[in-house]
Amino acid sequence: MTTALRALVVDDEQPVLDELVWLLGRDDRIASVRAARSGAEALRVLDEGDIELVFLDVAMPGLSGLEIARLLGRFRTPPRIVFVTAHDAHAVEAFEMNAVDYLLKPIREERLSESVRRACADAESAPPASDDRIAVELGGVTRFVSRASVSYVEAQGDYVRLHVVDGGSHLIRMPLTTLADEWEEAGFARVHRSHVVNLAHLRELRVQAGRSSVLVPAGDELVEIQVARRHARALRELIHERAL
Repeated sequence: MTTALRALVVDDEQPVLDELVWLLGRDDRIASVRAARSGAEALRVLDEGDIELVFLDVAMPGLSGLEIARLLGRFRTPPRIVFVTAHDAHAVEAFEMNAVDYLLKPIREERLSESVRRACADAESAPPASDDRIAVELGGVTRFVSRASVSYVEAQGDYVRLHVVDGGSHLIRMPLTTLADEWEEAGFARVHRSHVVNLAHLRELRVQAGRSSVLVPAGDELVEIQVARRHARALRELIHERAL
């Protein structure tokens, strides 16, 4: 049985918005439909994290559909995207962003049904969720990196930057506090309000004048990260436990 998807329709033209919402509401493969008339409104809905399929108008005032898609690529679990437009000029760019389909206006119900079928097929064929696979965006394409390859994590507002052992880095949408809690059992430790380190890649613990720091690899270099006093004792205990 096909899993019903939670959908969001984003279009600045109210008649088109209303028609898509109505048509999707008639489709048993769609669990629910929400609507937004701007990119800013769409991002507020997407922030809630329960949208699995987005129908995006390509040309809108403010944030365009393509710009929203690029932002969605940074989400930890990006929703599937169907672009909707009156022109096909951006079709190649849209599919480079891994869009599941590209709909031309005016919308035909049978063609919309095909878009929903493709989205459901993509959802069913996706690999099972794995704690060791993180979705990242590289040049507009969503790929996966292994969590085990992450050397340390750096906070950047509502995002975190994953620094991997080979020297690369990837930005994903997730607060550092959430990541630290979810990755603790996998051997990651909070050492500072801005940093989490992978204990498996810890090369050295330094203590000088009562202050601690750790060295972790990033490409051909070792990066030194300060350890906050309130995390120092817990970090030493974790290192000792892993050494036993």
